[in-house]
Amino acid sequence: MRRVRYEETGGPEVLRLEEAPVPEPGPGELLVRTEAVGVTLPVVRKVREGGLPLPAGPGGEVAGEVVAVGPEVAGFAVGDRVTGLCFRDAYADHAVLGAAMASLIPAGASAVEAVALVRTGLVAWGAYEAARPAEGESVLVTAAAGGAGHLAVQLAKARGAGRVVAAVGSAAKADFVRSLGADEVVTYDQESWGEPVDIVLDAVGGELLGPAVAALAPGGRLVAYSSGGGTIQAYDLLVGAKSAIGFQMALIARERPELMERWRRELWELFAAGRIRPRVHAELPLEAAAEAHGLVESRRNEGKVVLRTA
Repeated sequence: MRRVRYEETGGPEVLRLEEAPVPEPGPGELLVRTEAVGVTLPVVRKVREGGLPLPAGPGGEVAGEVVAVGPEVAGFAVGDRVTGLCFRDAYADHAVLGAAMASLIPAGASAVEAVALVRTGLVAWGAYEAARPAEGESVLVTAAAGGAGHLAVQLAKARGAGRVVAAVGSAAKADFVRSLGADEVVTYDQESWGEPVDIVLDAVGGELLGPAVAALAPGGRLVAYSSGGGTIQAYDLLVGAKSAIGFQMALIARERPELMERWRRELWELFAAGRIRPRVHAELPLEAAAEAHGLVESRRNEGKVVLRTA
């Protein structure tokens, strides 16, 4: 089979396509013949900065058909179409997926739609939930044109936000985020991000944390779900009685799988009702993994970047 690996950390150029034996699923695992693989910014950063023993294969969201079931697996069978998150060696014709991280793809949904919706949609949903939103509150989403951000904009609208502001790096993305339902668009370099909001969902971090806190109304909540780091000054929270909340999907998956399953079900319900639609910026072949990483790292994408393996 084909798979993408890297032997040293660095930019997209370190990714290499190679031939490898088809793996076998262990206890609690599924072997999936992949059709589509989602590329995410945290994985791109991990390839650049490290985090896995080398050599390694990037992780990612996969979707495809179950071709083998390991011991101690219940609820899945050969022939099922599934999607889920692999923590390594996801960029491959076959991937080993933990059954605990897998879910069935509903009839009528494609593999590309599944990888564009489920994992990043769960992150967007969970970040919004962490803010404890009330009906009619205003929401600002950073990285609003990205894989999770473009879903967060749609989710906020679908779940009753009174005003949704999309924050993007370039005015060239304004038409895209407005097409998702954003009421207003701001760019990061603006001196002010407009009328204060009740909630900020931040997927960028770093130097944007200061402006994100400044964009909050008194009593507002910032939810940080970025791997980009950054620092918030306690005084900036204190003077406006504002809150900063961290959200991590992996913690929910480990400790509250029943909650993750409910969110997943609700996401698919919104999808079936046409109230949320994942957008795909590019579908690239597996051998173009470096190009996919370059797109995501430069934040040029509008929506999800997907690798096709079938």
